[in-house]
Amino acid sequence: MDIKNIYDNTIKGKEFEVIEELFSTKSFRLERIKSFGHITPVNQWYNQETDEWVLLLRGQAKLLFKNNNKTVSLNSGDYLLIHKGTVHRVDFTSKDALWLCIHFK
Repeated sequence: MDIKNIYDNTIKGKEFEVIEELFSTKSFRLERIKSFGHITPVNQWYNQETDEWVLLLRGQAKLLFKNNNKTVSLNSGDYLLIHKGTVHRVDFTSKDALWLCIHFK
């Protein structure tokens, strides 16, 4: 049995976000994402084929949803469900943002 800690801080400032797949099956994927102030590149949007439940474990973030041009601000402990096909982007993350994301069908 290999015990790990979701808050493991061995990942320090990087040029890119760090996405770690923690567990997956055919219909489920659990990821830990460490953001270092990263945002979605300009004019790029996410339009995923699975539902995604996101939990911001640490830091702050802002997501922009294209269909209604609505920005959602997240703080530590906030979570939300993004339904598949919902076009969105990350407009802000603090330098210490840590996410837990579940992609599922």
